[in-house]
Amino acid sequence: MVRRLGTLDAVVIGLGSMIGAGVFVAFAPAAQAAGSWLLLGLAVAALVAYANATASAQLAAQYPTSGGTYVYGREQLGPWWGFVAGWGFVIGKTASCAAMALAFGAYVAPPGWERAVAVLAVLVLAATSYRGVTRTARLTRIIVAVVLLALTVAVVTSLAGTTPAWSNLALGDEAPGTYGVLQAAGLLFFAFAGYARIATLGEEVRDPGRTIPRAIRLALGVAVAVYAVVAVTLLVVLGSDGLAQQADPVAAAVEQGTYAWASPVVRVGGAAAALGALLALMTGIGRTTLAMAREADLPRWLAAVHPRYRVPHRAELVLAGLVCALVLTVDLRGAIGFSSFGVLVYYLVANLAAARQGTSFRRSPRVLQVVGALGCATLTLTLPLGSVVAGAVVLVVGALLRGVGRRAARP
Repeated sequence: MVRRLGTLDAVVIGLGSMIGAGVFVAFAPAAQAAGSWLLLGLAVAALVAYANATASAQLAAQYPTSGGTYVYGREQLGPWWGFVAGWGFVIGKTASCAAMALAFGAYVAPPGWERAVAVLAVLVLAATSYRGVTRTARLTRIIVAVVLLALTVAVVTSLAGTTPAWSNLALGDEAPGTYGVLQAAGLLFFAFAGYARIATLGEEVRDPGRTIPRAIRLALGVAVAVYAVVAVTLLVVLGSDGLAQQADPVAAAVEQGTYAWASPVVRVGGAAAALGALLALMTGIGRTTLAMAREADLPRWLAAVHPRYRVPHRAELVLAGLVCALVLTVDLRGAIGFSSFGVLVYYLVANLAAARQGTSFRRSPRVLQVVGALGCATLTLTLPLGSVVAGAVVLVVGALLRGVGRRAARP
């Protein structure tokens, strides 16, 4: 792999994952869970995300190679922990790819053509990623700019076109309980998890020990600020009850006021956000698959790197096929829930691995890793029961297959 990416490129790839379709859709189910306490759920998600980000940055500085927490878990905790992290990432983020593709199809396709358009988007972005990571970074930069512009238009027109009810920010008399707040945090955490993509690109970043930690913190800081502004805007324009009922809350907030003409701009931004997240996700999954194949935790032929484009081309082709299959068979809500389970398992291992690092590599207090591990475990348990059961079953099946494959490979 060739080190071509600088700090700005790494930040943009992280933002392309975090400020993706989640900002356009995640607040509605979070409001259903937490009501007017939505901002508290956002704060909890941001806290857990920050703890996870410090763990990822600290580990990436010590292990600047492709694979992210798969590598960190192997090095600090042992091969099985690494496999759990890598397998959780691959299956969770493959489901997330399907969710982003379906979201894109829902934004731009005429009725009945959503899945076909989603498959086309997957194929086009897979071809882009196949041609090299610098093309991925350039395209992601354009997409992030479009998304931020659309969100700016949405916030300004929503607030200017209505009479904002700032009293909606006050906590309601009927508290949703700890479970409701934590479930909202778990749903919103799904949208914060993009900084993992920066760590998985460790072999393609210049001066990784310095660049990766800086890029992770910068990307997360910008994402938290954007989410906070959007959340406040949606609450003061729609209210928590109105927000909970919207399938497309950002566009709905614009359409509430006198500047409804801006709604198509917001929908274009939503489509671009889905594309940006999908592209960054596919890039990160390909690199984790490469790292796992190198260690024979996945078939070794997936570790091949293209001699010209210097990307794990076989892994990316297989991933594109799997995502297309999911797009044609699953629904958006199920894909998001399953993805959240895999992401939280991945970061649980990251925090445990970072807690084991020696003092010479420590960049943050160990207590942050404790907070991150407990936060991931807690948020996992608040996910819908079906997502938890399905995720646990797939993790167990993966572990069994790894065990069988390892035994069969022994002489």
